[in-house]
Amino acid sequence: MSSGSGSLMWFRKGLRIHDNPALEYASKGSNFLYPVFVIDPHYMKPDPEAFSPGSSKAGLNRIQFLLESLRDLDLNLKRLGSRLLVLKGEPSEVLIRCLKEWDVKNLCFEYDTEPYYQALDVKVKSYATTAGIEIYSPVSHTLFNPADIIRKNGGKPPLSYQSFLKLAGEPSWVSSPLSITLLSLPPVGNIGNCNISEVPTVKRLGYEETQQDELSPFRGGETEALKRLRESIENKEWVAKFEKPKGDPSAFSEASNNFVMARLFLHGGIWHSPSFDRMRGEQNMQAETDADWASLRKWGWMHHLARHSVACFLTRGDLFCHWEKGRVVFERLLIDSDWAIINGNWLWLSCSSFFYQYNRIYSPISFGKKYDPNGDYIRHFLPVLKGMPKEYIYEPWTAPLSIQNKAKCIIGRDYPKPVVAHDSASKDCRRRMAEAYALNQKMSGMVSAEDLRNLRRKLEEDQKPEVENKRQRKLIG
Repeated sequence: MSSGSGSLMWFRKGLRIHDNPALEYASKGSNFLYPVFVIDPHYMKPDPEAFSPGSSKAGLNRIQFLLESLRDLDLNLKRLGSRLLVLKGEPSEVLIRCLKEWDVKNLCFEYDTEPYYQALDVKVKSYATTAGIEIYSPVSHTLFNPADIIRKNGGKPPLSYQSFLKLAGEPSWVSSPLSITLLSLPPVGNIGNCNISEVPTVKRLGYEETQQDELSPFRGGETEALKRLRESIENKEWVAKFEKPKGDPSAFSEASNNFVMARLFLHGGIWHSPSFDRMRGEQNMQAETDADWASLRKWGWMHHLARHSVACFLTRGDLFCHWEKGRVVFERLLIDSDWAIINGNWLWLSCSSFFYQYNRIYSPISFGKKYDPNGDYIRHFLPVLKGMPKEYIYEPWTAPLSIQNKAKCIIGRDYPKPVVAHDSASKDCRRRMAEAYALNQKMSGMVSAEDLRNLRRKLEEDQKPEVENKRQRKLIG
């Protein structure tokens, strides 16, 4: 058994000091504490082939947000007599090397449901157990343990939010004190030959610091997060009137809403289904296309209602894209990207799972007009349209040529023509979804790849007369 006197705290997603059970456990009864974060090339290595600055997995905004969070964590650790030990490499290999080098009796880290981290944990736990090192990995990224929810549901994840709520009940922390702050931490022990560094800059990671024309206004770190939380709570009128479905998707200052119970519902699903991020075979009827992601590219953030509208437009609403294509972009560019939430929401909004009311479609025109009639959101993120009168801001292609000239924005030259006519496109999407749902019901959910190929051919054949009629009308006109 290990006779070490120190604890290694492996920071991953929970980059905070307050309410951190793993850190609290690591600091108790230890002579030394090794707070570690590993720069993982899997997420951080620059990818020149990516569609925007960043790595293959994360956009530059997301990487910058993470580095800001790490710098804040380092400062907070230093105030408590410690510091962050930053290493670089494949995380499981780095952790095992540290455990071999350092005098460690406890390995502590926050439990994670994401398959990538689950695979890392198996490797690290295997070595630690063999070496006689105690492992403490509490569930603190979510309020409930996903395994408990699934056990209560007979070994299967709940597939509706209501059933999840019934199973979850009241969280245990309601009747127990919340660990808010630590007054001090044990000093860092002898680091031996391990290659420790400070938190790197984006430049040190291989990125150009001026690669983006507009940086995200959202700063990373526990300090900034707690400040935003205090400011929100102090606004008593906002708290009293807040209602999720009635949020303003055009609000620039509203922080991202991580609704805890919804997060838990989706985290439970992915813990039980490691292939949660992809459809099996050809089990999805949607096609592929590209799209422009203005606010997402610039700020790495989008209001949750705007995310809903975009996801609906790209999938079952208008373009009939495969939901995985949109998921990949959101997962890479969002600074608050969470693997379970991203996949769950795209499954939900595309009506591929969880939510099945495919007839409820957001209009890309009336949706914006409802919340932002002047089009301020559009003018900010699409400055090419800033001179367009508000009467045409949501449908600039309908503006007379004289108005387009005055606004210095000619549709088809300065700004693209519509990629789709919403009314006819949404009608076609509903037809396709209805056919797919009918097939699924007929086959009692046992739809094969061959069934889907046959359905796709049928839909294409049904559409040919309509396309030909449109072509003829255009020639006659």
